[in-house]
Amino acid sequence: MVSTAAPAASQAASPGVDGDIVIETRGLAKVYRDFWGRQKVRALKGLDLTVRRGEIFGLLGPNGSGKTTTIKLLLGLLFPTSGQAFVLGKPATDVAKNERIGYLPEESYLYKFLNAEETLDFYGRLFNLPKAVRRERTQKLLELVRVTTAKKRRLREYSKGMTRRIGLAQALINDPELIILDEPTTGLDPIGCREMKDLILDLKRQGKTVLMCSHLLADVQDVCDRIAVLHQGELKELGRVDGLLKVRDVTELRASGLSDECKTELAAVVAKHGGKLIGLDNPTTTLEELFLEIVQDAEARPGRRAASESST
Repeated sequence: MVSTAAPAASQAASPGVDGDIVIETRGLAKVYRDFWGRQKVRALKGLDLTVRRGEIFGLLGPNGSGKTTTIKLLLGLLFPTSGQAFVLGKPATDVAKNERIGYLPEESYLYKFLNAEETLDFYGRLFNLPKAVRRERTQKLLELVRVTTAKKRRLREYSKGMTRRIGLAQALINDPELIILDEPTTGLDPIGCREMKDLILDLKRQGKTVLMCSHLLADVQDVCDRIAVLHQGELKELGRVDGLLKVRDVTELRASGLSDECKTELAAVVAKHGGKLIGLDNPTTTLEELFLEIVQDAEARPGRRAASESST
C-alpha cells in the first residue's frame, strides 16, 4: 500500500511558488527554555510575513519584541520551536543559502588588528572569492562607504561610526541578493546617517532586497517600502509605510503666494461645507534636513556665521 501523506507533508514544508518572495514565514514561533526545559521566554508567536524581491522591509518594535530572534531564525542561527521560515527559496535552517546573504549585526564583530583592506580581503576569502575579485570589490566598497583615506589604519583606531561603515562593506563583499541590517545607522553622525540611507536606497535600485531593523523611526520612514511592527513577540501591524502614515480624516492644503484675504476665504469655504479648519500656516522642515542644509551651506560658503536669533 502506497502512502499519500508524504507528498502533502513535502508540499507543506516547501516555500511558495512565487519567485519574487525572498523571505516567507508561516506561524514562526520561538520559545526559550531554562536548563530544566521549562518555558522561560516566548520570544516569537506565530509570525506570518513575506518580503518580496527588490523591496526595503523594516522590522520594528521595542526591545524584547522579537526582532533579533526573527533575524537569527532567518539566518539559521536558531531553530524554531514551531512554524516555518524560508529564505531565497530554501528553508532558513539550510545554512548554504547564507552565501547569498549579507548581514550587518547590531554590533560589528571585526578583528581590530586588521586594517580596512585586510578586513574585506579576509571576508572575501571566507566566500572563496578569487584574488582579483577580492581586490576589485574591496576598493569599490571602500569608496562606497567612504573610508579610502583610512584604509591602511587598523580598525582599533577607528571611531564607532567608521567601524560601522566597514561592517557594512564586509556585509556586501559577496555581492549578496539579500542584505539584513540590524541598526545600520548606530554610531553615525547625521551626515553619515544620510549617506547610509542613500546607500540602502541605492541597493534597492540595484535590485537587492533589504531587511532592516532600527529604533530610529525617521530612518525607517525615509527608506522602507513596507514595515512590520512587533510587540512582545506578536505581529501588531504590517503594511506600506505611506499607507500606514496617512491620516485618512484630515485633508492637507499646501499653496504659496496666498494673500491674507485668500486665506480668510479658504477658511470660510471649509466652514461652509461643515469642515473645521485645523491649521493654515507655513510648513516646517525636519531637523535632519535643516542640519544637512546648514552643513552644506557652510562648506559652500566658508566663514559665514549664523545670524543673531533676534534678527531671524
